[in-house]
Amino acid sequence: MTAYFPGSAGNVLTEFDLPRDARIDAVIARTAFERPTLVLDTALVAENYRALSDGLGHAVIHYAVKANPAPEIISTLVREGSGFDAASRAEIELCLSQGARPDRISFGNTIKRAADIAFAHGVGIDLFAADAEEELEKIAQHAPGARVYIRVISEPNGADWPLTRKFGCASDRVIPLLNHAAALGLDPVGLSFHVGSQTRRAAQWAGTLDQVAGLWHAARAEGFALSLLNIGGGFPAFYGDEIDAPTEYAAQVMALVTERFGHVPHVMAEPGRGMVADAGKIAAEVLLVSRKSETDLHRWVYLDIGKFSGLAETTDEAIRYQFETARDGDDTGTCILAGPSCDSVDVLYEKRPVQLPLTLRAGDRIVIANCGAYTSTYASVGFNGFPPLDLMVI
Repeated sequence: MTAYFPGSAGNVLTEFDLPRDARIDAVIARTAFERPTLVLDTALVAENYRALSDGLGHAVIHYAVKANPAPEIISTLVREGSGFDAASRAEIELCLSQGARPDRISFGNTIKRAADIAFAHGVGIDLFAADAEEELEKIAQHAPGARVYIRVISEPNGADWPLTRKFGCASDRVIPLLNHAAALGLDPVGLSFHVGSQTRRAAQWAGTLDQVAGLWHAARAEGFALSLLNIGGGFPAFYGDEIDAPTEYAAQVMALVTERFGHVPHVMAEPGRGMVADAGKIAAEVLLVSRKSETDLHRWVYLDIGKFSGLAETTDEAIRYQFETARDGDDTGTCILAGPSCDSVDVLYEKRPVQLPLTLRAGDRIVIANCGAYTSTYASVGFNGFPPLDLMVI
């Protein structure tokens, strides 16, 4: 099995044999930023799309817009031929404004406002997710005859960010919901699930696929002509631990799908993080380096960006960002990393402190790698007076 370390030998390089993120590094090096800024390279998004597409085969990518809704990313993916997984009316409008066709957009949120269902149906969207009777009833009323797929709760599989509670229905609710959809005049075409964000190895999908395949075959035995399987997201990004290369990863997932489901006419995949994370880096600044006491074993390093201005995924230290400084190569020591706000929860890494140069000082630039996903979208609007994350697209 191939381990994938972006920027290492053997991976895709530019025509000048530079690391994939060389353009981002060059822009950051020559730019004076007045506030924390995410620098995105849409060429890398296009590369990631092609790499995943090569492995997914006949499966159709529906990019999870929530991962990063920058219009430049959406327009890039429209040109590449991607579909889109939208979670709201605003995301639908964004995709349409960038040239996406309605038949390439699914309304994948299982919790939708009735007016937004009507809007989506009115602009030509015909594919909706549901996991409850009332949601199906809203869809039937405001998008009569629409195609629906039922989202299933999947059991934890070791993903770094499990998604096992808020969305989906229990296995014993699948057949009743399919029946309810049909009785309402909807077209129940398939099932969906999510293995959990940042599922680093393709082999981790096996248990979830076993569970869903049992439900799939049971539904077909009940007479439902299911034709669509939405395998969701989970495609990983590099945060310091090994991951499978994207094409190999996607191909292994599809092999696991085929083993359990046979030929499925329509397979949807909804990568978000795996499409955009390594296409962006954040340029930030060190505000303070201190120790709480003379005997403190750890320094505290405070940045001008924190949980409320883009780094929400450090909650429970689930996502481990990688840091780069001009002092890399100097001796390092352990640090507790925190944001700038006057909120005690704005601590990024304390349970597992990070290693940073001992020479690090206030005013130093610090670059946070692989930050293209779930940073600009999680940034608050000026909490505590600190500006939200800025965005530069190259």
